[in-house]
Amino acid sequence: MTEKFIRDALILWTTIDPIGTLAIFSAITARMTSSERKRTAIKAIFYASVILVCSVVVGQLLLSAMGIRLISLQLAGGLILFLFGLKMIFGDMNKDVKTGEESGHDIAVFPLAVPSIATPGAIMAVILLTDNHVYPIPVQAVTTLIMLGVMAITFLLMLAAGPIIRVIGNNGSAILVKVMGMILAALSIEFVMEALKVAQWMGGDPIT
Repeated sequence: MTEKFIRDALILWTTIDPIGTLAIFSAITARMTSSERKRTAIKAIFYASVILVCSVVVGQLLLSAMGIRLISLQLAGGLILFLFGLKMIFGDMNKDVKTGEESGHDIAVFPLAVPSIATPGAIMAVILLTDNHVYPIPVQAVTTLIMLGVMAITFLLMLAAGPIIRVIGNNGSAILVKVMGMILAALSIEFVMEALKVAQWMGGDPIT
């Protein structure tokens, strides 16, 4: 059982990706004050944690009841992430951050909580790692605690974004936005390609 928990920790660390989240957070909050950045980090971690805990509790039942396959969730998440990556590359993220509250868009929800922290991979991982047909409740509870531990580390890294931004400056943050946009776009393509490969394996239809 110890090996399972170690494996769970590695999988959750990889899918939640605290380091990648730090880079994205630093890029899109570069023009915020320290207090605004901290408040955004708290909200993003809270929302993402609620999403992942709900995925543990009812995710499997909800997807089954709605007839939605996990692979469909991954494909949708990949497409959404790709669109946001394009926006980071060709748009003005600093303007979006400044006007986010007026337009009703909270960046703590999108893109930080979803899909940067609670990624499609993370949602699928917590559902699979707490499969109701395989693992008893106590084991699922430990896996959930491991997930929350990874979220706590992610939050601490997000709090370190301030010193990073002070070092790289406004020009550096603008460059970071474009670079992270390219990385997000590439990551989204990986999500889509993996979903298509799984769909091919499940359906047997050739996908090129």
